[in-house]
Amino acid sequence: MSSDTDVIVDPDTYLVDIPHALFARLRAEHAVVWMDEPEVPLWPLGPGFWGVLRHAEIKQVMRDPATYSSYARATQISDPPDDETLDFVRQMMLNQDPPRHSRLRRMLASAFTPKAVARLEDRIAGWARELVDRVADDGRCDFAELAADLPLRTLAEVFGVPREDRWLMYDWSNRVIGYQDPEYAVSTRAGAEGATDMARRAMVLRPEPDEHGYLPNQRTREGMPDLYAYAHDLAEFKRRRPGEDVMSNLVTAGVTTEEFENMFWLLSVAGNETLRNALPGGMHALLQHRDEYRKVREDRSLLPGAVEEMLRWWSPVMRFRRTATVDTELGGREIRAGDKVVVWFSSGNRDERVFAEPDRFDVTRTQNDHLAFGHGPHYCIGAHLAKTQMRALFTAVFDRLGEVEPAGEPVRLRSNFQHGVKHLPISW
Repeated sequence: MSSDTDVIVDPDTYLVDIPHALFARLRAEHAVVWMDEPEVPLWPLGPGFWGVLRHAEIKQVMRDPATYSSYARATQISDPPDDETLDFVRQMMLNQDPPRHSRLRRMLASAFTPKAVARLEDRIAGWARELVDRVADDGRCDFAELAADLPLRTLAEVFGVPREDRWLMYDWSNRVIGYQDPEYAVSTRAGAEGATDMARRAMVLRPEPDEHGYLPNQRTREGMPDLYAYAHDLAEFKRRRPGEDVMSNLVTAGVTTEEFENMFWLLSVAGNETLRNALPGGMHALLQHRDEYRKVREDRSLLPGAVEEMLRWWSPVMRFRRTATVDTELGGREIRAGDKVVVWFSSGNRDERVFAEPDRFDVTRTQNDHLAFGHGPHYCIGAHLAKTQMRALFTAVFDRLGEVEPAGEPVRLRSNFQHGVKHLPISW
């Protein structure tokens, strides 16, 4: 029989739902619990980790990179298999601590300020209306597929990636985030019609699965030669013809080619996948709570708060790992230097100590200090842009489709990392 913590780390659990009742029972007893590690293809099985379940202790970990490091052993539960891989993943901003992390973040910050996002708002709203208009006469669609295109269009605009190449980011995200899901791990979006020469050259390098059906690990350069080849060509292109986009700013600011390539990996995957899961996750929450759907549709002033509640309720990113750099104490537990410490946002976002009636989906909730975008130095730099896109797409749905209904069961992503929806059929 599986233990409680085995259920939490098992990616099969999330094919049904987040085990909120189990988290609540464990959270009532301890802020921090010991968990065994799940098996991950192509990565060594590790010794286990401390799972952080309560809101306050999650914040404590996330705001203290000196004690709980992203750089020491990176931010996924499994340790990189060798020093060469560790050195490689440490180049990514996600796996760095201040001050190096701060330097790279400052280079990106200007593109994601509220003022910068406001300049994009009309275009984002137009893209959202276009996506919804495209299916309006059909009477039904897969909302997960429809929603996936909005972050791709937006990121292509912000990054200066040719729009016809945005499907590449869809494929890369599937392979990286869906490594625990057999459908996503080896899937690719067919049809590169109209793609640039850069994209066509990159696709030639796309790796094939081995005899067991596994791709090379998608968090390494060898596992994603197509992405890195594309990023290399894009950096050279931006040096020759800089624009007003993020990637042009990076190359003119003096980042190295390696830094550029790793930044492109992070933004193409993390910048796409979180919102891609938050959008259908938010719709799923509304469909399960029809009175809340009607409240927002009839009173659009509730939409900003409803978006915050969708993010709390769904928790698109469920957990992240840190490594203790010194002996310390957390939630009454003795943590040793070198121990893995994994914060579970999906638990913290239902913490009874912070949220009144945490299992109730309430679009009028005013006290909503959720952790969907993290906390501390690594708080998601694109949070404002993500929420702008969520408001735009739900506005388009309410305006054009009215009240939608479920048209089948959602199909969830097999993952204990990203809370994903692969398919969400709806009708109207």
